[in-house]
Amino acid sequence: MHAGLVYAALAFVWWGLFPLYFRIVTTVPAPQILAHRVVWCLLFLAALLTSRRQWGWLRRVMGQPKVLAAFVASALLIGANWLAYIWAVSHGHVLEASLGYFITPLVNVLLGMTLLHERLRRAQWLALTIATCGVVWLTLQGGRPPWIALSLAISFGGYGLLRKIAVLGALEGLALETLLLAPLALLVLGIAALHGSASFPAPDALTNLWMIALGPITAVPLLLFAAGARRLSMATLGIEQYLGPSIQFVLGVWVFDEPFSAARFAGFACIWLALVIYTLDGWRRAARPAAPA
Repeated sequence: MHAGLVYAALAFVWWGLFPLYFRIVTTVPAPQILAHRVVWCLLFLAALLTSRRQWGWLRRVMGQPKVLAAFVASALLIGANWLAYIWAVSHGHVLEASLGYFITPLVNVLLGMTLLHERLRRAQWLALTIATCGVVWLTLQGGRPPWIALSLAISFGGYGLLRKIAVLGALEGLALETLLLAPLALLVLGIAALHGSASFPAPDALTNLWMIALGPITAVPLLLFAAGARRLSMATLGIEQYLGPSIQFVLGVWVFDEPFSAARFAGFACIWLALVIYTLDGWRRAARPAAPA
């Protein structure tokens, strides 16, 4: 369990620090960053799978259309999530991006209710109601719904739902998703090259290094997360997952100096209160002794 805590914490801290990385490559358009992220991540994972002689799963999956269709959907969702996040960080919306990942656990509850027909407990209904009030308040204050936060939460929530029922592990699943996204990524890079707007190879070696590093930077935290998830209860993992958006929030306010008024704080406070209620309810359920058989 102690190893699991460390693995999961490293993954969430890694994800929380992502804005620092994407601010380094702000000269590269978001679609090209996403394309490079897909290509270099695929190459990194392919090298890892080859070194482990772990390619047998691919032949099995290609013979199962339903499984393949599910991974096409999950690949599109994670691709949309990555693109929205990269764009948000590059355009000074780190706070709203952090809000998206604070909302994600509540979106998971909502997806479970609507798609898996799970029954919500009273505490979960209360948490969803308070979170909705927070989103409505932020909409009124900003003059528009927090589209970035909502798109991140919905895309990552949907991705998590599909991966929850997936037949492949984290390493193989991400490899298949990047393989499915690779044609679109290569198309984006090809169009950029034809128009003379390609950002890679760049004149300076450091930018090239940052782009190539997108492979391990994307894959390693996911593998750490998978290692942690196998060793921890869902309740403990649920608490640790707030490390990521909390770090993003701190970066947005104190490093990137994004505006954070008292009115906006009230909306975030509603989300945080909803998360406290949701988390305490999860703890209470996890601590309850199992019913005798």
